[in-house]
Amino acid sequence: MARIIGGLAVSHTPTIGFAVDHNKQQDPAWAPIFENFGPICTWLEERKPDVLFYIYNDHVTSFFFDHYSAFALGVDDRYEVADEGGGPRDLPAIEGHAALSRHIGQSLMAEEFDMSFFRDKPIDHGLFSPMSALLPHTDGWPVKVVPLQMGVLQFPIPSASRCYKLGKALRRAIESYPEDIDVAIVATGGVSHQVHGERCGFNNTEWDAQFLSSLVHDPEPLTQMSIAEFATLGGLEGAEVVTWLIMRGALSANVDLLHHGYYLPSMTGIATLILENQARPLPVDLAERYRAKAGEQLKGIEALEGTYPFDLARSAKGYRLNRFLHQLIKPDFRERFREEPEALFAEHELSDEERELVRRRDWRGMIHYGVIFFLLEKLGAVVGTTNLHIYANMRGQTLEDFQATRNQKVLYSVAGKEPAKS
Repeated sequence: MARIIGGLAVSHTPTIGFAVDHNKQQDPAWAPIFENFGPICTWLEERKPDVLFYIYNDHVTSFFFDHYSAFALGVDDRYEVADEGGGPRDLPAIEGHAALSRHIGQSLMAEEFDMSFFRDKPIDHGLFSPMSALLPHTDGWPVKVVPLQMGVLQFPIPSASRCYKLGKALRRAIESYPEDIDVAIVATGGVSHQVHGERCGFNNTEWDAQFLSSLVHDPEPLTQMSIAEFATLGGLEGAEVVTWLIMRGALSANVDLLHHGYYLPSMTGIATLILENQARPLPVDLAERYRAKAGEQLKGIEALEGTYPFDLARSAKGYRLNRFLHQLIKPDFRERFREEPEALFAEHELSDEERELVRRRDWRGMIHYGVIFFLLEKLGAVVGTTNLHIYANMRGQTLEDFQATRNQKVLYSVAGKEPAKS
């Protein structure tokens, strides 16, 4: 089974990335940051976790308010460095552990946490700022990540209690993953700071010390605090430290505090922690029991002939073709698809199999491949194929034979006013 070997906490201010990029590690104003990071670097080198489960918040870079989620789990194989306004930092992309992500996502949903999932989104300084100071990356990163982006910028946000409960469910999810891997939980953000309004520049070093002590030794009372109380004590943006309770909830009740560092250079208190897990596995197979619970909502669905649930694995397999077909909602893309489909296939790097499926309008084949139906009906609308024709094709019937099974012989599609072109 997978093992949680410990938890790390580290602030993720852009200050850190700036200092790394400008080689200021030895500068007197910046050196204390990197001195506090030193023990974490050593711990990572010695323990060599296979995966970092990385809790962070995006800073309106890849996630905007047109669709803002509380908990968004990355399920991709690779995460690029985001451009936050002046071009992306000169860092390599980092590899994801997509299989572990999918398992965690299914497990958390079974525990009634309503997760969202993301792919194809670059990650900003919430992850890459501390990572660039903690791990060597000249030849790529020595570890994979599973990123959890928590939306803390637009209120309401999850409560401290909800975060702590998520951490407990996360522990059960990771420890039931059947691969023999070591996982470290990383929480980033905070500590006290405020970066907006007339209270901008607020810090509270006494509260930072008390919060960190409580997080390690007695986290339960922290879960009873409101977001307003966290903001009062640590600044509104400093309330993002509730994400650290996810990390703490994922660890055993008793932990060894191997390192604690703190430094306030400018706007944000920069804190670091290393907590080593003290859990001992029980001599019963709780992992198998938990995996069964995670899978119970779809248990037996494999017996339904001709039924293909669009789960995270199918979504990953068909993602490139689904993304291509999704572009058909754009008028310019539709026009180019009608006039020069082969050029679009090449631009979007569709495989030979994917291109042939679209060329042949192989509706059933695309479903088998991993395309979701609601993109097939968009393609049908563009090429002049009704939904009923697609349904009949998937059933292996003529339109007439399929319509004979319906109460009314009607034809329809999602097409609007544009003329279709076969």
